[in-house]
Amino acid sequence: MEMIRRVSVLGATGSVGASTLDLIGRDPERFPVEALTAGSNVQRLIELAKLHRPRFAAIADDRHFQALKDGLVGTGIECGAGESAVIEAADRPAGWVMAAIVGSVGLPPTFAAIRRGALVALANKEALVCAGALMTGEARRRGAKLLPVDSEHNAIFQVFEDGRRESVEKLVLTASGGPFRTWPVERMAQATPTEAVKHPTWSMGAKISVDSATLMNKGLEVIEAHHLFEIPEERIEVVVHPQSVLHSLVAYRDGSVLGQLGTPDMRVPISYALAWPERIETPAARLNLAQIGQLTFEAPDPTRFPALRLARLALQTGGAAPTILNAANEVAVHGFLAGRLGFLDIARVVESTLGSITAPAPASIDEVRAIDAEVRARAGARLAA
Repeated sequence: MEMIRRVSVLGATGSVGASTLDLIGRDPERFPVEALTAGSNVQRLIELAKLHRPRFAAIADDRHFQALKDGLVGTGIECGAGESAVIEAADRPAGWVMAAIVGSVGLPPTFAAIRRGALVALANKEALVCAGALMTGEARRRGAKLLPVDSEHNAIFQVFEDGRRESVEKLVLTASGGPFRTWPVERMAQATPTEAVKHPTWSMGAKISVDSATLMNKGLEVIEAHHLFEIPEERIEVVVHPQSVLHSLVAYRDGSVLGQLGTPDMRVPISYALAWPERIETPAARLNLAQIGQLTFEAPDPTRFPALRLARLALQTGGAAPTILNAANEVAVHGFLAGRLGFLDIARVVESTLGSITAPAPASIDEVRAIDAEVRARAGARLAA
């Protein structure tokens, strides 16, 4: 007998939210919706609420509260606005919560869902990069389960023998290499935001696409993998795999290497988290290895892509270094997308900011946010200089 799982989607109007709701909409009786949230895209939130009929809808930008109320009048759907309303959405009685709010603003609602012991599907990188020990520690105390949604971590999750961690030799995260994988440094220096967001295999938001182009995305994933699977940094490897078919691997001490393959469609890892520990059917294209022909692998170039080294350095340094890395990177990427910074300057801003601030590991989400705010101000000053 199929289980009924009540769900909430934090960040419903983004790409991960859209993929999640696509799956939910295919079996609405099995996955009734408790709450939906959005940042500022109120019209899309209204459309989604009318389609999926949650009990509660929240818009983070409280300037849109009246529009949300007017748009949902007569539906019986409760409405809220502002940060407190988004946290309320995470706190409502859904057994499964998709944490897909991009940026550090996603930390408090993600923590709220963990605190009440929910199954939390993690698509918010910042949760583990900025507050990994806080999140995993709270999950253990509250009996929450963190279900990775990133294709790489989800792939590892599917083949990781959790009860036999001592038998794991290393984790291998695969990276597409981004749109500039074969570009010379001179050409990368002239790269435009339009070129940087053209990911060769995945359809993602602008910020994540730029992170993929710098390989910072993979560096952040190293930090996430460390916290999710309790594997030290030196045993987490990154390999460039342009086809994005083999999503990541686990190497065991007997010489076995287990990996998960599939077409690059986020609905596959999301579905595994949504129905875990079961599997459900998805509309994703099926893998045809004969048609693909070959899978290739290469080591990442540390000279052209220094972001990976910076992420490892932050993890090795410890304390608040990963929080500092993340905030500085967000500021630099936004500066690049706004035309205020060159592509190669992203890593330079991150490195200089990382070297200018030291702080102990944050002991609370409020401390994480305080460090994040300070770093953003300092990194922003570097953009203005």
